[in-house]
Amino acid sequence: MTRKMWFGVPALLASGAAMAHGGHDHMHGFIAGLAHPFGGLDHLLAMLGVGLFAGMLGGSSRLRLPLAFVAAMTLGAVAGLAGIGSGAPTEQLIALGVLAIGLAIAFAIRAGPVLTTALVAAGALFHGQAHGAELPAQADALAYVAGFVLSTAALHVGGLALAAALRTARNDLGAARGVGGAIAIAGLVLALV
Repeated sequence: MTRKMWFGVPALLASGAAMAHGGHDHMHGFIAGLAHPFGGLDHLLAMLGVGLFAGMLGGSSRLRLPLAFVAAMTLGAVAGLAGIGSGAPTEQLIALGVLAIGLAIAFAIRAGPVLTTALVAAGALFHGQAHGAELPAQADALAYVAGFVLSTAALHVGGLALAAALRTARNDLGAARGVGGAIAIAGLVLALV
């Protein structure tokens, strides 16, 4: 470890102690929201899948699909925070969304901008509802939503980067279609579990 890194260790330790005191609900909410999409394979695969699918389609899809996902997810989060849809089989619907995005990638679906945007937005509603319903106690809801919106966008960018890397490496999207097949299989398994 370099000397500069050693100076950072006490700061990190002190920040944890400082967060133990009250008045940091907004920060707790943001960090919890930031971590939430990384806490479940279903969320992770769907969000990376949306970026990969958008990257495969190219053009305006690279922006339109991630934005549609984030907007619909935020709407679903508001519903989840309000307790709407709490009796729905949300986890199974999320898994079916993972299956759908995986199949769309695997079969290189090119159904037009309206249909692809609707597919992505429909899946995002259930992700958002789950995020909103799982707001940690004492967490600030707005900060929580901001956190998972930011990490969702980062996962979309990761999927876009994966599509670009696969296209560059193979000069086609056959490998991306294989990744889509794996996502679809994972979605099917998650739906059945």
